[in-house]
Amino acid sequence: MVRSEPPSPAELLELAFAAHARGDLAAAERGYRRLLSTAPDHPETLHLLGVLLHQGGRSDEALGLIGRAMELQPERPDRYNDLGNILFQRGALEEATAAFLRAIELQRNDAGFWNNLGAVLEARAQREEADYAYRQAIAIDPHFVAALDNLGRLLSARGDSREAAEYLCRAYVEGPVEGKPKKMLGIAYYTLGMIDQATAVYRQWLAEEPGNPIARHLLAACSGQDVPARAADAYVEQSFDAFAERFDGQLAGLSYHVPALLAQTLADLLPPERRLAVLDAGCGTGLCGLELAPYASRLTGVDLSSKMLALAGDRDVYDELVRAELSGYLAGHPGAFDLIVIADTLIYFGTLEPVFAAAHDSLRAAGLLLFTLEEPPAAAGEDGYGIKPNGRYGHGPAYLDAALKAHGFEARSVSPVSIRVELGVAVNGYLVVAARPGEISAAGSPARRSPVPDPRPGRR
Repeated sequence: MVRSEPPSPAELLELAFAAHARGDLAAAERGYRRLLSTAPDHPETLHLLGVLLHQGGRSDEALGLIGRAMELQPERPDRYNDLGNILFQRGALEEATAAFLRAIELQRNDAGFWNNLGAVLEARAQREEADYAYRQAIAIDPHFVAALDNLGRLLSARGDSREAAEYLCRAYVEGPVEGKPKKMLGIAYYTLGMIDQATAVYRQWLAEEPGNPIARHLLAACSGQDVPARAADAYVEQSFDAFAERFDGQLAGLSYHVPALLAQTLADLLPPERRLAVLDAGCGTGLCGLELAPYASRLTGVDLSSKMLALAGDRDVYDELVRAELSGYLAGHPGAFDLIVIADTLIYFGTLEPVFAAAHDSLRAAGLLLFTLEEPPAAAGEDGYGIKPNGRYGHGPAYLDAALKAHGFEARSVSPVSIRVELGVAVNGYLVVAARPGEISAAGSPARRSPVPDPRPGRR
């Protein structure tokens, strides 16, 4: 049966809007204009055609149509919101603010209106007001990703890193999570205290990649099951190879204090006479090597990551760089060093006894061992050490004291320090100076500097 009557205005609007929704702007414009040819004051059509024209870059004409629709129906908050978005995109920030405020006046419980108001206020450098608007949006809809992300970024730019991390992580874990890196998802979950969810993510990751050492280690860290005595070599190597190029910059952003702390400690202990055989154990990119060089007649760096070692070599302060596991390297070099520095490396060891035993044997009489540790997790228990959800180990002073004494060290000092700031929270720990007791033997005494000029004067 052939339809004889023409389509109704409602049908024409539905057809035009369907074309608009699927991105066929030309067909949609024809439909809207056809309807307006018979009903020139149809407010919905005027508004939608205005939105379409703005999308096509004809914003001046668009604003006229939208303004006419608002004259005909002045109490529509969604239209004020659309107007605000157009004005915002045109850079008319004050007018956009007024439009969003009018939308909120008409409908206060719309999270999108508040979020849009926050965005334009932030663009106007009215950050406190933007903060308030974003929080209003989140109070209305705690799962609103755009507002969570916007508030997190605003807080981060303001330097409120701790609170920023919470909102950014909340935004990150909101669905859909498919396609997001599982390592980052796990980090976001455990940062929010959602350890069970982080565990589930890492368990799924390991099921998908059964041989992945990072997935295995982080699953153990979050679940508390099958926790290794120390991080596997493959975990350390792959983790640090992956971000070697970003390492120095990332640490600078975390207010990493360890090289400066070591420099001050060494200055209080020793004259910078380049008389010692020094080992930078876990040297990474060589940040601490720069501080150790003034004390070293020979400076050796050891690390598991070949990419980190390559960057350490670029600093031109090491006499030798060796890719090796720390305990094994120490065990293979008895009586070789006057000073061993292990900076931010024992956080990948649970039990410290094996490395302390090897370090003792690798030091000469009266040699010094300097190292940093992180505080233990709250659930460390009687052992005095434990693994944290981030995969690093922390150790308590009582355990540390017992382990040092058991392997022939005398603890000279255990100083509480701030290692770095992570997600706005200070990571606290200890800087430890220990000594192997004994008299300096003739064979082990530091050599005098040769009067012959260094054949490589640029090395230090």
